[in-house]
Amino acid sequence: MTTKKANLVFTTLLTGAIVTSLLQTSLTTALPKIMQELSLTALKAQWLTSAFSLAMAIMVPISAYLIKRYTTRQIFISSMILFSFGSLLSWYGSNFTVLLLGRIFQALGSGIVLPLTQVVIMTLYPTEKQGTAMGILGLASGAAPVIAPTLTGIVIDSWGWRSIFLITGIISLVIVIFATFSVKNVSPVNKIQLDYVSLLLCIGGLTGILVGLSSISTNLYESIILLVIGIILIFIFSRRQISSDLPFLNLKILKNSKFRMAVIISMLLYAVMMGSSTIYPILVQTVMKKSAVVSALIMLPGSLAMALINPLTGMFYDRFGINKLAISGSLLIMISCFGITFINSTRDVFLLGILYLLRLLGVGCLMMPIVTWGMQSLPEEEMANGTAIITALRTLSGALGTAVFMEVMTSASHFYNANSTANYYGVKFTFKIMTLLALIQLIVSIIGLRKKQ
Repeated sequence: MTTKKANLVFTTLLTGAIVTSLLQTSLTTALPKIMQELSLTALKAQWLTSAFSLAMAIMVPISAYLIKRYTTRQIFISSMILFSFGSLLSWYGSNFTVLLLGRIFQALGSGIVLPLTQVVIMTLYPTEKQGTAMGILGLASGAAPVIAPTLTGIVIDSWGWRSIFLITGIISLVIVIFATFSVKNVSPVNKIQLDYVSLLLCIGGLTGILVGLSSISTNLYESIILLVIGIILIFIFSRRQISSDLPFLNLKILKNSKFRMAVIISMLLYAVMMGSSTIYPILVQTVMKKSAVVSALIMLPGSLAMALINPLTGMFYDRFGINKLAISGSLLIMISCFGITFINSTRDVFLLGILYLLRLLGVGCLMMPIVTWGMQSLPEEEMANGTAIITALRTLSGALGTAVFMEVMTSASHFYNANSTANYYGVKFTFKIMTLLALIQLIVSIIGLRKKQ
């Protein structure tokens, strides 16, 4: 394939990845408005983001099979159609159930686009250009989810929260039309059979774990049962993959120490990133009593910095490697989480904006470079499996992090004030736990990457 055609394929897939990634976190700014309009509690409303992440985490492993079985064009167009349908269904939805169903359809489409784009990059471009290309992709997988709250805050105050879904639905349909002419196949197609038993084990295990963690404070015994069932199913799933000659998802590549380290750091990063992305708007709008526009303006400098730094960190990685990026990124994230524990009143809005900026600079330093570093340690025939594993596990980690941190915030807020589900005490306590998790990520980055490098 010529360079011009390769760039056209990558640009089309990149556009789809940006649009689908925007809705991964765009609802965080809208949650307070949705909670008010549909009379939802914070724990119930967070399922609009957690269910999205869960459906993505389930769909990503399936993407490894789809990428091997069907053409790039077939997969991309089908996934964008699914995403468009989910967006328009959410726009139309008049109650929580329909809105949740629409979010799940969006996630089914989004869960395919990003792994597909990563495989295309690792297939189309030589090693010395992959870091730069993955840095550009970071605008979708890294910058888009964190820019989304800023953009949606402005859109919500202007046209209401439903307009988010209408706009993205229309844009994604335009991408479908363009893709029919521009996207070509870039990898061989093999007519392999889908392992339905492994698929059901994967779905059941991931669902049990996430639902169990999300309802600990309300139904302790049911949560423990779901967690145990989920863990058992995931254990059976893992054993089945390791012992199979043609696994649904080749978990044997986790024996690769570099790839395994990239997965661990990505999971820690996503747990903190997605959890804090959900709690930030609640802090600004519910606790500080500010508008969605103010919430958006607080996040704007950091969002812009994130958008600018991703391509630069990709080029920095191509030239200098992963160590400095991973350590500096982890340190910035830890400092930003620790800083939130000093927020006490509405007078601290400026400090909140600075901390958000530091957080996103840290995410930008780490997000795509660590994925590129891990993927480059795998043989080309394992790219689909590698992309599926690292994307699925970090997405699941983000969903788990969001669910757990929301539980912690609600419980701590309720402990401080029985009539409150979100207050300064609950938010600050939650960010203390995030700081500890970010510290673990920093230690892993310092010790683990130095040994692997």
